[in-house]
Amino acid sequence: MLRFCDTDKPCLHLVYEMWDSMIEQVKASIYRREGKSENEKSSFYSVVHQILVERWTKSSTPLHCLAHSLNPRYYSGMWLHENPIRVPPHKDVEISEMRIKCFKRYFPDSDERRVVNIEYAKFSGCLESFSDFDSICDRGVMEPMVWWLAHGSSAPMLQSLTVKLLSQPCSSSCCERN
Repeated sequence: MLRFCDTDKPCLHLVYEMWDSMIEQVKASIYRREGKSENEKSSFYSVVHQILVERWTKSSTPLHCLAHSLNPRYYSGMWLHENPIRVPPHKDVEISEMRIKCFKRYFPDSDERRVVNIEYAKFSGCLESFSDFDSICDRGVMEPMVWWLAHGSSAPMLQSLTVKLLSQPCSSSCCERN
């Protein structure tokens, strides 16, 4: 994951999902190695899971969650059906709390924040102009920034913020220093 993120390509919006997937892959690997089924308990996995969650908690920021929640791919049926436990970001409590925290910081004026919240609700709920067939179909196949440029004009404040966030590269330099 560190190698993938340490690039000049925009990938801030992928970090949250990568951590989540990585934890699931580690669990599957440990359970396979131990010969356990999903509903059994593994003391080794419990320790590893705690380490991974602590590391994620230490290195994640609300911005990771905001960028994740603005990636249209994570609302597409294709992505949601890949794994039965997946939910769209607006239905995930942790992501929603972090998104709200970011919105409060980026939009200190309550009137602006209300507009952005309405724009986000329309985006996440596929309402109004976001209910267009092409808009919905393109969510799972287009690059997120391209999707927002093509389909986000009805949400200008959110579109502007999203283009900034989704064009952000990540770096592993802080991990390398440690």
